[in-house]
Order: sequence, then C-alpha cells, then structure tokens
Amino acid sequence: MLATLGVLVLFAIGSLLGIAVPGGPTLTTPAGLLGVVLGALALFAVIRVFRSISAPLGALGEAAGQVQAGDYSVRVDQPERGPGELRTLVSAFNEMAARLEAENATRRRLLADVSHELRTPLAVVQGNLEAVLDGIYPADDAHLRPILEETRVLERLVDDLRTLSLAESGVLPLHPEPTEPRVLLEDVASVHRARAAENGVAVEVAAGPDLEPVDIDPMRMHQVLSNLVDNAVRAMPDGGSIVLAATARDGGLDLEVADDGPGIPDELRASVFERFTKSGTSRGSGLGLAIARAIVEAHGGSIDFADRQPRGTRIRIELPTAEAAQSPAAD
Repeated sequence: MLATLGVLVLFAIGSLLGIAVPGGPTLTTPAGLLGVVLGALALFAVIRVFRSISAPLGALGEAAGQVQAGDYSVRVDQPERGPGELRTLVSAFNEMAARLEAENATRRRLLADVSHELRTPLAVVQGNLEAVLDGIYPADDAHLRPILEETRVLERLVDDLRTLSLAESGVLPLHPEPTEPRVLLEDVASVHRARAAENGVAVEVAAGPDLEPVDIDPMRMHQVLSNLVDNAVRAMPDGGSIVLAATARDGGLDLEVADDGPGIPDELRASVFERFTKSGTSRGSGLGLAIARAIVEAHGGSIDFADRQPRGTRIRIELPTAEAAQSPAAD
C-alpha cells in the first residue's frame, strides 16, 4: 500500500515540477491534472498513515526502555487506527510485559519464602554450635544430633528446590518405561505400611490386575504417590485408612490417594499445590505437593482434588497414555 502511495506522490511531484515523461501526460493535459490530484490525495494519505504509526511506535519504544530499566508494569495502549500488524505488535508487547511482571513477582516471592524456610534450621545450627563452642553444651550425642538433623532438613530443602526448579523449567530428566499400575501402588503402600500402622492407619490398594501398563517414570511417580501417602499418614495420628486406587479411562489412567482423615482446610485448598503452602502445624518444607504437581505435569498429566468430601481427602492424578499424549488433540 505504501509503495503504491509513494509512486503516486512521486508522479504528482514530477507533474508539479513540469517533469514530463516522454509521450506521457503533462500539466497541460487532463491526465496530468488528474495525476496531480491523485498524488496530492496520496500524499495526504501517507501523512495520515505515518501519523497513525509514529505515535504507537514511539510509545512502544518508550515502553521498551522502561522494561529494560526493570519496570515490568508498563503497558502500551492499543492504537485506534493503524495497520493490523501494529496492533499485533502492541498486543505481543503487552503480553510479554505481563509475563515478565508475573515471573518477577514469583521470583521475589520465592526468594522471600526460601529465606524464611532457611532461617529456622540455620538458627538452630548456629545457636547449638555456638553453645557447644562456648562450653554451655557438652559436645555429646544429645546436643550434636539436633544439629545433624537440621542439616538434613537443609539438605532436603535444597534437593526439593532443585527438583522443583528443573520440573517447572521443563528440564527435569524423566526415564519412562512400561509400568504396571498395581505394582507401582503396592510398592508405595509397602514403604508406608509399617509407619502408618504405628498411628493405627491401614494402607490398602484397590487396582485390578488387568490394567494395561503405562509409560511413566516409575521412580518419579513413586515419589509423587509417596508424598501423598506420607501427608495422609501425618494427618491421621488417631488412626484411619488410606486407599491407593488405579482405574483405566479412555486415553489414560487415573491414580487416586484417598483418606478418611480430617481433610485439608478450606483456606488451603486453592493454594495447596503452590510452593511453601502448608498448615500451621506442618513441619515440612511446603514443597512436596508443588513438586508432585510439577512431576505429574512433566508427564503430560494433571493432579487435583477428586471431589469435595464430608471428611477426608481424595487426590486424583490423571495420566495420558503414550498415544494420547502424542496425538494433536492432546496439544
């Protein structure tokens, strides 16, 4: 469009200056006068188009400078007129700025949460070591063991943060292999049955032997299910039951961990799969369910509450089959 307008403008200028094309129209002919009129209109159109583009481009340039300076809250108003490509550019810029703003807020919150979680074990380690060095505490098992336990807490926190970071960035290494659902659930249950029995909790498995194997990373999925069972056991100090179930569905497999404990408080349900979300009585890092969600999503699946129950908690993991995960409909 601009090229056509430019040709008309050049033609008009040539006509006004009396530059005649051999054998072509001049100002003394109707065609020449028509060229002047069309050229003037084209020039006017070019000026209008330039004005409709220059202002938004200027705003984009200024906004880009603000983003470069670290202000991710800046947005550019969508132009009322102008080419469609310019509107697309403005929309893309605003979406980019919004994403940068959200990621920056997440990073700040993560740093604050990590600092808070590290402060307690570090304070315990520092206080006990200073007391031992000052001779207040003897360097015996009773006073050194708590220090060792807190260092293990720090180690678990660092490992959890690394796993979560890898999973959320899409680079968590997975080693999928055909895995029988019932075997996986039995392995998880066997790990927790002894400890659960100490609390009077029964751990059961409900999965048919005829379920087809599913391609997953068995170690990572074991980690997810184990975390869910461990949370349930700790939530039921006075006994109860936990059921690990697996059911086939079209295009995938559902895994469930259900308990008849007190349930998750309503104020935590919306954010329970977020980092560092935990109840006031929890001694964990608050990363377990966030890691579980990241691992499940890395498998192309989803994890959430199955439904709202009068008592207890039921969490469902929906995993796709290899064919469903690779089909266009799954994208």
